[in-house]
Amino acid sequence: MTDTPDSPLATLFCPSPNIEPRKDRRAPDLLLLHYTGMESAEGALAWLTTPESQVSCHYLIDEEGRITQLVAEEMRAWHAGASHWAGDEDINSCSIGIEIHNPGHELGYPDFPEAQMMAVEVLCKDILQRHLIPPQRVLAHSDVAPGRKADPGEKFDWRRLADAGIGLWVEPEPIGPDDGLGPGDVGDEVCALQDHLQRLGYGLDPAGSYDNETQTVVRAFQRHWRQQRTDGRGDLSTCKTLARLLKAIPSTDAPGV
Repeated sequence: MTDTPDSPLATLFCPSPNIEPRKDRRAPDLLLLHYTGMESAEGALAWLTTPESQVSCHYLIDEEGRITQLVAEEMRAWHAGASHWAGDEDINSCSIGIEIHNPGHELGYPDFPEAQMMAVEVLCKDILQRHLIPPQRVLAHSDVAPGRKADPGEKFDWRRLADAGIGLWVEPEPIGPDDGLGPGDVGDEVCALQDHLQRLGYGLDPAGSYDNETQTVVRAFQRHWRQQRTDGRGDLSTCKTLARLLKAIPSTDAPGV
């Protein structure tokens, strides 16, 4: 990478050594959003550019909205880890990763400031102008690694991004009084929920038993698309929101429900 950022929005170029070519020279077709989970943006930048960390990302956005590029978009950054989406097992090779500074769930999980969200919005729009990334592949780290990650979490404003033409969003079904499906439940309703989650892209087999993995994936779905309650239960609100989302995928190859 040269010292010229891919995005004119980046005010700092701070190269990370933790990079490599994308496998099979694949063009990125997925945009992955994270939070840093660290106390400071300065600490995150230091960690993402240290060889010992073995992690990196393409862009880092601090709480004041400053954008730093660390890895060229043509290169493979190390941000997704062990992950899966819609049959892809090497998310790093097909994605552009943005780290958004926020201490995260373990350190108080504050709101994302307006200046930061504005920077996320304009950077995402800038990236989407250069790469063919469909709305259903603008994702959270927790979507592709639900068993390991919770970021950027239920406070992140996905609706705002969708209103700006970034990502896929539908109006969530209001939460009702039903408890819904949960651990220990079995049967066709569980299988249908698992099937719909798999059709969306989650790495979940429709086995018909509401196990710990299913609960974890449902919670990841809720953190992105039904943020009012993230309890991991397959209630009517979650199931209807998921079905509505599948129907909204803007593609001739959109999965049926």
